[in-house]
Amino acid sequence: MRKLTWVKWLIYASAAFTLGMLAFIVGFIVWNGLGALTPSLFAWDYTTENLSLTPALISTLITVGLSLAIATPIGVFTGFYLVEYADRKSRVVKVIRLATDTLAAVPSIVYGLFGMLFFVIYLRFQFSLLAGILTIVIMVLPIIISATEEGLLQVDNSLRMGSLALGAGKLRTIFTVVLPVAMPAILQGVILAVGRIVGETAALLFTLGSATGLPSSLMSSSRTLSLHMYVLSSEGLHLKEAYATGTVIILLVLAINGLSSYIGRRLSRGGN
Repeated sequence: MRKLTWVKWLIYASAAFTLGMLAFIVGFIVWNGLGALTPSLFAWDYTTENLSLTPALISTLITVGLSLAIATPIGVFTGFYLVEYADRKSRVVKVIRLATDTLAAVPSIVYGLFGMLFFVIYLRFQFSLLAGILTIVIMVLPIIISATEEGLLQVDNSLRMGSLALGAGKLRTIFTVVLPVAMPAILQGVILAVGRIVGETAALLFTLGSATGLPSSLMSSSRTLSLHMYVLSSEGLHLKEAYATGTVIILLVLAINGLSSYIGRRLSRGGN
């Protein structure tokens, strides 16, 4: 009994330490960044005087939106194939899972090198939104695939059998019975992918570039908020603006996470 008590307190202490570190990091950045959030920092055009983050914010939203638009359907459908259609002991499934695990473990700088050599140089996309987005899609696919697979495996098989017994087809069962139950887990993977995209620097530095202006097309170079913060902090002359950019990143991630959670709850309840 005494050992169980110590284990319980150790669990509580670990949880409190984790929460405390998160609160400290977020609080430190926000405390130093709120004072630097001036109107000039949100000017439409970037100059060396205002150091506007608006172009980077717009580029970040474009990168997140288009990357998820490409990666989410591919990742979700791959997860459905692995769980609902393929033989779990087949060689194809083992190869896909090995590839997914391997891609998840690859450092982002390697993705950046690949993106630069293949998309930027070989395909001649140059430093552009398109090259950065395609590189990011490859990066976040393992996250979405794993989350979808785990969510589908958690669905009680009796729900599938009941739907099929009532005359529903395989595809109808997946979209009307299985998908709503697995949606919270899938959205959790999407949220993790959003965090990976918003916080990514190395891969985008070698593919997206670091232009300060607003992107005029998918072939335009730009910079995301994380790249903007990296450039400002590396120069060592604009730390206040770097803290302000970090604050905006935190607020953006919280807003996207809140919206995704809301959508997940609505979908899991059938839109009610």
